[in-house]
Amino acid sequence: MDNGRTRPSVDALRRDIRACRICRDQPIGPPLEREPNPVFVLSDTARICIAGQAPGNLADRSGRPFTDPSGVRLRAWMGVGEDVFYDASRVAIVPMGFCFPGTDPKGGDQPPRAECRQWHPSVFAAMPQLDLILAVGRAAQTWHLPRSGVSISGQSMTQTVHAWLDRKDEVGDGPVILPLPHPSWRNSGWILRNPWFEEMFLPELRRRIAALV
Repeated sequence: MDNGRTRPSVDALRRDIRACRICRDQPIGPPLEREPNPVFVLSDTARICIAGQAPGNLADRSGRPFTDPSGVRLRAWMGVGEDVFYDASRVAIVPMGFCFPGTDPKGGDQPPRAECRQWHPSVFAAMPQLDLILAVGRAAQTWHLPRSGVSISGQSMTQTVHAWLDRKDEVGDGPVILPLPHPSWRNSGWILRNPWFEEMFLPELRRRIAALV
């Protein structure tokens, strides 16, 4: 039970989210550029969840999350191959926006759609077995970290990621929320400016991933 109600099933949520057309039929702001095509992976056995931003253009075309250079980098950060990354029994993938949000005037991706947030409480209630959530990017961190009791108000993304190193050994209820910068190649400069990320953060990330897969 969840808050006195029956916990939604993963199968029912998977079906309902795939059929969702709220951002087309009742959009908050402009509707999507394309027909909605939710891209995500739910699981009732996975102990790891990748909570990203929203599928990019290539993921929208393929129907498979992280089928782009960002996915290559994220898998390298995690220390896993595609066999583990796309194994739904071990890894769930729940972006803040389920559909490709379109492009902005500079050619980048728009932010995740606000309409998708209504699904997230039910999705994570349906996956209580999760031990680790990778909050990839600012939108995911803003949603997940406060719900685990971590305030990031007034923090930059750099401060949010680095602060996790100081509290990584804290034990609390629920899954560990581990913040990551977005693995976009546009963040290559950030990685060079913050060598602690590769020297201190990634080994801890890989250790935790290896223990769970």
